[in-house]
Amino acid sequence: MDLDIRKENKKDFSILYVGGEIDAYTAPQLKEELLPMTENEGDKILVDLKGVDYIDSTGLGIFIGALKSAKSHNSTIELTGLNSRVKRLFSITGLDEVINIDNEKREEAK
Repeated sequence: MDLDIRKENKKDFSILYVGGEIDAYTAPQLKEELLPMTENEGDKILVDLKGVDYIDSTGLGIFIGALKSAKSHNSTIELTGLNSRVKRLFSITGLDEVINIDNEKREEAK
């Protein structure tokens, strides 16, 4: 299965819309689109996962790599639109503690 990926540039941030399943077969496609976005100094990236039904450990690894890249380039990455199954996976793995998901981390910091 292929991923459906679409980019949109807004005035203050970029959005990456992702749909389909993120697994060992499709993760390279996501990495190819997402990582370059994190390498622009100071950019804000919003990854909309409304259309994602499934993520495996390979997919999670892409988001970890993107987070590291974003931090090293002083950019930010936030995930939104996670269904309960995908959100639970981020919670179980503890990734929801290190990556912004639906403004949760930002709200806690206030």
